[in-house]
Amino acid sequence: MLNSLPLFVGFRYVRARSHKFFVSFITWVSLLCVCLGVMALIIILSVMNGLEGTLRDRLLSLSAHARVYVEPGAAAPDWEALAARIRSSPQVTSAAPFIEVEALAVRKPDMLPVRLRGIVPEQEQASALNASIIEGALADLVGGTDRVIVGRAIAAQLGLGRGDSLTVLVPTADADGVPNPRLREFTVAGVIDATVEDYDSLLITSLEDVQALLPNPQGRLNLYVNFTDALGAPANAHALRSDLPAGTQIRDWTVDHASYFRAIRIEKTMVAIILMLIVAVAAFYLVAMLAMVVTDKRTDIAILRTLGTSPRRVMAIFLIQGSVIAWVGVALGVLLGCLVGHYAGDVAVFFERLFRFEIFSSEVYIVTRLPSELHVDQIVWIAGIAMLITLAATIYPAFRASRVPPADALRYE
Repeated sequence: MLNSLPLFVGFRYVRARSHKFFVSFITWVSLLCVCLGVMALIIILSVMNGLEGTLRDRLLSLSAHARVYVEPGAAAPDWEALAARIRSSPQVTSAAPFIEVEALAVRKPDMLPVRLRGIVPEQEQASALNASIIEGALADLVGGTDRVIVGRAIAAQLGLGRGDSLTVLVPTADADGVPNPRLREFTVAGVIDATVEDYDSLLITSLEDVQALLPNPQGRLNLYVNFTDALGAPANAHALRSDLPAGTQIRDWTVDHASYFRAIRIEKTMVAIILMLIVAVAAFYLVAMLAMVVTDKRTDIAILRTLGTSPRRVMAIFLIQGSVIAWVGVALGVLLGCLVGHYAGDVAVFFERLFRFEIFSSEVYIVTRLPSELHVDQIVWIAGIAMLITLAATIYPAFRASRVPPADALRYE
């Protein structure tokens, strides 16, 4: 295929302008379809990567990369000593105890289900949790003062502001299993905005105040762990597992939020398959174009065959012609897709101003700017699959060209 004659003739056919108009038209259509398919796939996947990254950052803004918990029936370890040991690991940035329980927030006449989280405020000053507070400060959550920071949605539904009182009911049971709910009145010290629906029902208070509500607080304690790299949490959590005492386990965020990212992964796969059909349509155009070129060049093929050109070299000529046209489309698609995908946010803003509409309305979506994130491995995968599809499309017409009988083609010449 890489012999000089097939290359010379194949490139000559690509540059030739003596084709019929319809052949040239289909050639350009097939090139355009390949380009559009590859470009659309790169742009869509880059935007979905950006949305996945944004969702991941929002989810991790109020949750840990991993958490250490006690197995049911096991004895609770020395949490402070365990936290100090975990913090000594080079890949760990922070580790601290916390408690999170289901509860009810009551402010007559309303009652809402919430999650009550007890933390050590001194160890959260540099965390994303502290950055999400829009009113008040973590320093206000002094143990024994019964102060709480509420989620923005809870504050809006119950009409809460700083200084208002809020009753929290925690369902518990005594040693005999008899329900023994605990009530405690808290004072609202601030409001937090996590911009994630799952965390809108969060109440945050000091660890000491939550422990006072529970009959066995040591057994309900957990240890949150943050790593230098959130994406490396599964491997880092696995490495820490061998250092944990008996009866404790570690669980990373990819397990806790697996449903979110499994749904995104399925959507990305289906979008990739659907958009790759555009490239498949272009491959059909490529087959039709090469079939007509073969018909138009029957005389040329016959002359080459009578001069001693083998069927394999004739086949290589049309493989080269079709591959050059298709791969130029792939290259243009990759170039334009990377360019538009990298500046997807700016492109979206331009069209919003041009047509006077919002893609992501701030009243509906938590993401108001179109995010994008290009992944080199995805680009290589897209380009490779597109090249294979278009190369496969050139095989049959090229094979037919190699089987043209010279005598029949030259009979009426």
